[in-house]
Amino acid sequence: MAAGKEIRGKIKSVENTKKITKAMEMVAASKMRKAQDRMRAARPYSEKVRQIAGNLSKSNPEYTHPFMETHEANAVGYIVVTTDKGLCGGLNTNVLRAVTNQLKDLQAQGKSAKTVAFGNKGFSFLNRIGAEVVSHSVGLGDMPHLDKLIGPVKVMLDAYTEGRVSTVYLCYTKFINTMKQEPVVEQLLPLTAASLQSESAGHDWDYIYEPDAATVIDDLLLRYVEALIYQAVAENMASEQSARMVAMKAATDNAGSVISELKLVYNKTRQAAITKELSEIVAGAAAV
Repeated sequence: MAAGKEIRGKIKSVENTKKITKAMEMVAASKMRKAQDRMRAARPYSEKVRQIAGNLSKSNPEYTHPFMETHEANAVGYIVVTTDKGLCGGLNTNVLRAVTNQLKDLQAQGKSAKTVAFGNKGFSFLNRIGAEVVSHSVGLGDMPHLDKLIGPVKVMLDAYTEGRVSTVYLCYTKFINTMKQEPVVEQLLPLTAASLQSESAGHDWDYIYEPDAATVIDDLLLRYVEALIYQAVAENMASEQSARMVAMKAATDNAGSVISELKLVYNKTRQAAITKELSEIVAGAAAV
């Protein structure tokens, strides 16, 4: 029963794979809850900073922060947030496809692109397609740390402030729910009045600045941009764990289906072999 032995080996192999995917599903489910808690905890801070920044930008119109100025540079900046590991379905593929479409449109317009990569998948992809990666950060782990994000982002912010980049876009996967995550490409710089306008702001504020308006607004808008990037990384991590849990559950279910089919084939093969042996015994007894 060489065929039966081969089928038993396949069944054993698939069963081992099923154990691995089941374990990865449970680990992803545990990490997903923590990632969602961090993501939701960061949202109120981002909203409050946006509200204060919007009030300050309206209360002091004589000062314009560099992040709110427009430039006519021939290059466009992209901050691409992806994962360090795979096995999370089409999460990275979707956001990288959106970035690729943007880069093709820029190339058709005769413009260039400067990119910042967060995550090993995006960094490797941008290098493969020949995009200019001005800075990157990989190995972010399961929890976003602002000190790992500020350095690479500062390179892009300095390029915008110096007028070498006309616009900066933030590309990441937004967490909708456990079963749905959608790729997002949103404008980060220049900051517009619409992006700074808070939904809860119904009136204008007047402030007394210490030491002066420029210093306060400079620091606040920098914190605002950093908060947006931190929130994007937190959303992407929550999306990663959700997508990995769903992908591993699908892999576990598929492994179970394959095992059932292989067992059916094995039983049919074994039954055919037994029937053949019985037929040979009966034929031999009849010949005697």
